[in-house]
Amino acid sequence: MKILITGGAGFVGGHLAHKYLGEGHDVHLLENFDRAVQDTFLDGLLQDGAKILKIDLLDEDAIKQVSDDYDMIFHFAAIIGVKQVSERPYNVLVDNVRMTENTIKIAKTQKNLMRLVFSSTSEVYAGTLKHFELPLPTPETTAIALTDLNQARTTYMLSKLFGEAMFNFSTLPITNVRLHNVYGPRMGMSHVIPELLFKAYNKPEKLEVASIDHKRTFCYIADAVTMLAKLAEAPAAQGETVNIGNESPEISIGELAQIVIDTVGEDVVLEALPETPGSPTRRCPSARKLFDLTQYTGQVSITEGVAKTYDWYVKNVFANDGITAK
Repeated sequence: MKILITGGAGFVGGHLAHKYLGEGHDVHLLENFDRAVQDTFLDGLLQDGAKILKIDLLDEDAIKQVSDDYDMIFHFAAIIGVKQVSERPYNVLVDNVRMTENTIKIAKTQKNLMRLVFSSTSEVYAGTLKHFELPLPTPETTAIALTDLNQARTTYMLSKLFGEAMFNFSTLPITNVRLHNVYGPRMGMSHVIPELLFKAYNKPEKLEVASIDHKRTFCYIADAVTMLAKLAEAPAAQGETVNIGNESPEISIGELAQIVIDTVGEDVVLEALPETPGSPTRRCPSARKLFDLTQYTGQVSITEGVAKTYDWYVKNVFANDGITAK
């Protein structure tokens, strides 16, 4: 297959490219490098045959350069991250929607498109959790409520919900995926697992951890990209919206921090900080629909995944001040 991945030099897109290249497919990464970095991982993708299309999805003229012979398109390009959303909420709304619109424009020029996949988010359930009783594990059929429209964080959720609707009404062979706490090597530093790993690596007397009682399920990146690929290739997944993630085990952030301490091998005392504003107390997706469509569940345990992530960060970032995503 010939595959286009927007935001393809980023975390999930890069690992998905690695998987498809390993299977012998032709992979193109559409990227503007606003957040992604040119590191050894990306160099490896290029050596394995990936091609980079250095194009800004907001550039109406530039997207006309994209060829019309892709079998699959995965849309990951977006303004993401708490810092970006807090500082640029208007751009999150407008630019994320425009990038989605332009991806659909590219998709509509394709001669034999098999599937167009939109990367949404677990954040779409945040309003329901805040105002109502959110079912846990949370199925995709859960009624959606909004958080306060005056809160910057709401803009990211809105841009993703709008994107799902755009895909649904595009008349294209689409699948929407809602990613839940995907982690692993090369995910940047502004996420709980690499943040905790870096703190523990520096041997503090106390490991400060916010929202210590909040609970999550985590999904290692190798499992997540397998789920993505299986959904993209499953005929029954066309037109569906599906959670990507693990239903179990559900662990607290405090338990996660202890796994980090054990992984790093330091004798560190946990110190609880206040809750992070806007952070859900629990987040756990239903994986029933995902399994029904793919017959796949996550294979990598949280202990194994954190260890793999730590080994990569020590080798590529912590020990030598290597570059990583913003």
